[in-house]
Amino acid sequence: MSENKKEQNQGGHQGGPRMGMPVKKAKDFKGTSKRLIKYLSPYKYSFIIVFITAILSTLFTIIGPKIMGLATTQLFKDIKPRIFDQYARVSINFSYIRNILLLLALFYIISSLFSYIQQYIMAGISQKTVRKMRNDVNNKLAKLPLKYFDSRTHGEILSRVTNDIDMISNTLQQSVTQLITGLVTIIGVLIIMSIISPILTLVALFTLPLSAIITVSIAKKSQKFFKEQQKTIGDLNGHVEEMFTGHKIIKAYGREESSITKFNEINNKLYKVGWKAQFISGIIFPLLNFISNLGYVVICVIGGKMVIENKIKIGDIQAFINYSRQFTQPIGQIANITNIIQGMVAASERVFEILDEKEEIQDTKDALVIDHTIGNVRFEHVNFSYKQDTPLIEDMNIDVKTGQTIAIVGPTGAGKTTLVNLLMRFYEINDGKITIDDIEISKLKRNNLRSIFGMVLQDTWLFNGTIRDNIAYGREFANEEEIIHAAKAANADHFIRTLPDGYDTVLNEEASNISQGQRQLLTIARAILANPAILILDEATSNVDTRTEVHIQKAMNELMKGRTSFVIAHRLSTIKNADNILVMNNGTVIEQGNHQELLDKNGFYADLYNSQFTTKNVLA
Repeated sequence: MSENKKEQNQGGHQGGPRMGMPVKKAKDFKGTSKRLIKYLSPYKYSFIIVFITAILSTLFTIIGPKIMGLATTQLFKDIKPRIFDQYARVSINFSYIRNILLLLALFYIISSLFSYIQQYIMAGISQKTVRKMRNDVNNKLAKLPLKYFDSRTHGEILSRVTNDIDMISNTLQQSVTQLITGLVTIIGVLIIMSIISPILTLVALFTLPLSAIITVSIAKKSQKFFKEQQKTIGDLNGHVEEMFTGHKIIKAYGREESSITKFNEINNKLYKVGWKAQFISGIIFPLLNFISNLGYVVICVIGGKMVIENKIKIGDIQAFINYSRQFTQPIGQIANITNIIQGMVAASERVFEILDEKEEIQDTKDALVIDHTIGNVRFEHVNFSYKQDTPLIEDMNIDVKTGQTIAIVGPTGAGKTTLVNLLMRFYEINDGKITIDDIEISKLKRNNLRSIFGMVLQDTWLFNGTIRDNIAYGREFANEEEIIHAAKAANADHFIRTLPDGYDTVLNEEASNISQGQRQLLTIARAILANPAILILDEATSNVDTRTEVHIQKAMNELMKGRTSFVIAHRLSTIKNADNILVMNNGTVIEQGNHQELLDKNGFYADLYNSQFTTKNVLA
């Protein structure tokens, strides 16, 4: 299983990383952060409001313990005479305490209101930001050359467009406001604690270095186990994916037991490494609580002594203990959020890598448009290579006349599909020129050039929708009569009408609710409806049975009438009637002529043909 696929399998977790969980770091944190800030810059005034409301919300929250302390102090003051004299009269000032509690409730309501405002605004900022980012990525993908998609797995691209952008959205919406709130809480609480008692503040701060040492040392130990855990999860997901996609083969060869055994091995390994990772990271919080509780004990002892000596009020001690708890909590939270933000910047960097990719050469302002195509195609001294130092096609010369059928044959890697990619300008040639009706294709608008061609490929592509919509994909605004006519011409109308919903039958995601041959007939109907001047057929009958092949061949013959056609063939028996056969090897046309002429030459083509014929006889 490839690393990219593993990466995709591991990337499904949308929440923030837990304590100790490894996070991918950006290669250029500073540069990527600046680019991300540019996406956020249109909302700078909204950010100011978020910042202000976050501060106000936090201030109204952290002032609560101090106000509650006033009530405690008053209550203690009222009952203090009874402590020294059991017969003393006690008069509790309930109105004062009631007013304190009402004020406290008001503060908490105001705090919640500001918190709601900040979350509401931040949700809008994050969603608008990622909406623009998604639009930019989508527009970019439409402009990227075919070689970009050829050199990357679909899973990798999909992971960047979905998982990475979702991580940016989640982090912006949640972690940014938490970071602001945490920082304000630390600063505000520290100030109030210092006002209440500088001595107790020093005692509270004394536990921080010890907590930091424990956190860092344990996190380092758990880090390697979390990395191993993520790797094993990728292995497990990959195994499950392979088993589900190949379950028919597994059953056919009776390999269920070995598949289960391998799953159990990976699963047991995941259990062991996962247990270690969770246990080691899990002991951080009990240890921190232990240190924190020690701090509380010391604060209570020193504070109690100070109360007895009338150096501090009892309500302030109560408030201070609450503040010491509030002080330690956001420190761990900020450490975790910093980790999450690093992951967000790394995700942003992966998205920006797409946006930085080199686009297809843009059409010039004076690019031409062919309104009516005759179908003459010519390759003149064409040279091309995928890699600069590895030539693939050298000095190719082909002259195709209107209505001719040109078959392209040769071994794997000979350059057959490359020739078609050059013809449609999926790749740019290094030298020479390709013309259609004596016009260089480099001077034509790409959309216009590609509209000239119709393609029927070996791997059918149909989308989740009705059969009618899939056929109509060949030409926008096609009416019902034209769709049915195209289906009849492709010999597809009969099987469509036998389906329960006919043309309204909805194809599932992989169009697996119809057969391979039926899928191919629909792609031919789509090409017929498009009415292209030039056809490209890439071994459209290789995945079907002989009987279905006859129907498809008839449909293709109907499609090819009067059109220039390029047929990439592996079964040489299917191209006997081609006007010209190009025999390619190592990117060069080494032979050309019709079927009989090439057989008479007794060369490379004859060897290919005879080897297929001999193989069929042996198998028969």
